[in-house]
Amino acid sequence: MPMSLYQVTVPVLVKTLANLRAVLEKAKAHALDHKIEESVLVNARLYPDMLPLSRQVQIATDIARGGAARLAGVEPPSYEDKEQSFDDLVARIARTIDYMKGLDAKQFEGAATREITRPLRGEPHKFTGSNYLLQFVTPNVYFHTATAYDILRHNGVVLGKADYLGSLE
Repeated sequence: MPMSLYQVTVPVLVKTLANLRAVLEKAKAHALDHKIEESVLVNARLYPDMLPLSRQVQIATDIARGGAARLAGVEPPSYEDKEQSFDDLVARIARTIDYMKGLDAKQFEGAATREITRPLRGEPHKFTGSNYLLQFVTPNVYFHTATAYDILRHNGVVLGKADYLGSLE
């Protein structure tokens, strides 16, 4: 039986965000153990022209939530970008995971060929559902979650590849 678009979207994105949540929880513990103000890590960047950790998490959750919703044929809910602590970021991830888990696999029927138009570099771009998932959603979620991981690792949080990948079931 071929895999459905639901199977390669929701469970994969949920797992990726759950792993990011665990990384953020480790970072919070690291900050407490080393008496580092949380805001230092939440606002940390890899390079001055890059976005801070908080924006990496916000973008990863926005793209995951928006991607899953659009593939399901619905408009995603909007979240205000106001997170300033690890608890705030973890709560945003939890809300996103809950939302995606609430989508029904049946909503994804026909999603592979569904036309999805999204702005890219200020211009509307048309995707098929498959291309939207494979060329936009998945790479962007991985990029922003990996960048969040990298920011924390660069700032001394003890993390390894296993933390990024999570359990392999």
